[in-house]
Amino acid sequence: MNTPLNIQHGHLNFQPRIIGKEKACFRLMKLFPQFVFDIAKLEGSPYTFPEVQTLLEGITIGGKRLEDQQLILNQRDSLQQLLRLVKKDKFMITKDIFCQLHELVAYEEALGKFRDGSVSIAGTDYSPPESMQLDHIFEEMVNYLQTIQNPLESAMLFFLMGSLAQFFFDGNKRTSRLMMNGILLNSGIDAISIPAKKKLAFNKKMLAFYNTRNANDLLKFLCSIAGYRVKKYKNNYMLN
Repeated sequence: MNTPLNIQHGHLNFQPRIIGKEKACFRLMKLFPQFVFDIAKLEGSPYTFPEVQTLLEGITIGGKRLEDQQLILNQRDSLQQLLRLVKKDKFMITKDIFCQLHELVAYEEALGKFRDGSVSIAGTDYSPPESMQLDHIFEEMVNYLQTIQNPLESAMLFFLMGSLAQFFFDGNKRTSRLMMNGILLNSGIDAISIPAKKKLAFNKKMLAFYNTRNANDLLKFLCSIAGYRVKKYKNNYMLN
């Protein structure tokens, strides 16, 4: 089967650590403020970690722009909804769930549905697919991911494919990472948060991915964040 969007990638030849859905959700809840902070920081939020904690406790921060506050609240609401879906066994890789989460992720930024126009990505010459192709591409993605036996690999590939396709006018990486974590949690695997301190490295690797469609460097990067040390071995990645 051809890879959707002509993405090139190797395969993980090790199994991720399975801790169970309930424990994975509990561990995410324990780190909830950190996850929200990391997501917002990748989007350029000026909020410090203590300020994020304070806002999540329901106390507004004086002197901050409303849109910056809304970004934090959107990430809170979307992450909480993801946890509800997973805990109730209602999380699935469907367009409806994808759009439902996006509506919360990008509330007051985008429309909560697949775009009907063109978009571009700053810093790269890559042109995302035309809007009339998006439904077909999403179906291709779902079918392809069903052939991937490793849930960690499947989750990470959803994030990369969603970011490359740019299904929405805004909030694509945020929503695709949320879906990635839904796949992980649903499989009993710890969610992945890209630390704020890794923002520069992450952005550079994303731009390289857009330009080349080679996902190997990003897969290795995401694995390292998740605590897996990997090395290349032919067309696979293995524990180091």
